[in-house]
Amino acid sequence: MNSLLRNLLLIMWLPFFAATSEAQTQESVETYKFDIGAGLGMSGYLGDANESSLFANPGMALNASFRYLMNTRWALRGMLTAASLSGSTADMENVLPEGRVYDFKSWVYDLGGRVEFNFFNYGIGESYKHLTRVSPYLTLGLGVTMSSGSGDSYVAMSLPMSVGVKYKVRPRVNLSLEFCMTKVFGDHVDSGELSDLYQIKSSFLKNTDWYSTLMLSVSYEFGKRCVTCHRID
Repeated sequence: MNSLLRNLLLIMWLPFFAATSEAQTQESVETYKFDIGAGLGMSGYLGDANESSLFANPGMALNASFRYLMNTRWALRGMLTAASLSGSTADMENVLPEGRVYDFKSWVYDLGGRVEFNFFNYGIGESYKHLTRVSPYLTLGLGVTMSSGSGDSYVAMSLPMSVGVKYKVRPRVNLSLEFCMTKVFGDHVDSGELSDLYQIKSSFLKNTDWYSTLMLSVSYEFGKRCVTCHRID
């Protein structure tokens, strides 16, 4: 009788033990302070040779990134981006001086830093934080852009602004899809020949170029975060 009672009690408590073990496994997922990643996608250009259609002449874009993961919402990211750009004034409604038509092809290289904000607490495990494996995010930063085309090179400050969504495939592996618009504080992204076509010495809209990227990226986390020292590191 006692043996039967013990067996019944054991059977009754098995679901509880299983749930507790699962919860402990979930809570024990390690977290990390850094991640490194790379991305590939397409690029677009807005400027003197294209004033309306963002991806009228799509090019190739790629990047490499390094993040410091401050917490589940905020991160600091260093980014190196390269993108091919091209455009033509042939299909523009505006008639340029002497009816000339300009075409260009160039590469831009952007190096800068960004602040990244997740809309949700992003991660796996630590259920008391209500973590989610999917989160949209925004970034804003500052960089330096170098453009190279037609044998000339130019350097200017840039302002990247992006929106994206990320998905945690595994505790240390992330996928993200991101659209970024970068404002370049200069008019030479599309080559010096297209600089200041409208003879406007200073204009926020006319004498600056923009380029965009739509990229799919993968990143890998490393640098285990301390879990026993009772502080955020």
